[in-house]
Amino acid sequence: MTTMPNVVDANVLAEQLVERKLAACVNLLPAVQSVYRWEGVLERANEVAMLIKTTTERYSELEEFIKAAHPYALPEIIAIPLVSGLPAYLEWIGAATQRN
Repeated sequence: MTTMPNVVDANVLAEQLVERKLAACVNLLPAVQSVYRWEGVLERANEVAMLIKTTTERYSELEEFIKAAHPYALPEIIAIPLVSGLPAYLEWIGAATQRN
């Protein structure tokens, strides 16, 4: 999971992740309002949340790519462990993120 400052940047990153097979699918959730403290100041920002589906094997590469491509000095990059899922869908994620 990560956030981007706008839909255009989120779409670009999503396409790059899928094209490079770092993600099988990316859901964009626009119009997320974030409230946080940054460098001692209370901030508010409209952002786009990105739910990125990948495998444990591809996570490190995914993280490195997001860090390099992200416009924020400190991007939110969070991995949420998958407890269970439809086996066919999980197999599709694995196949879609397999290196050639």
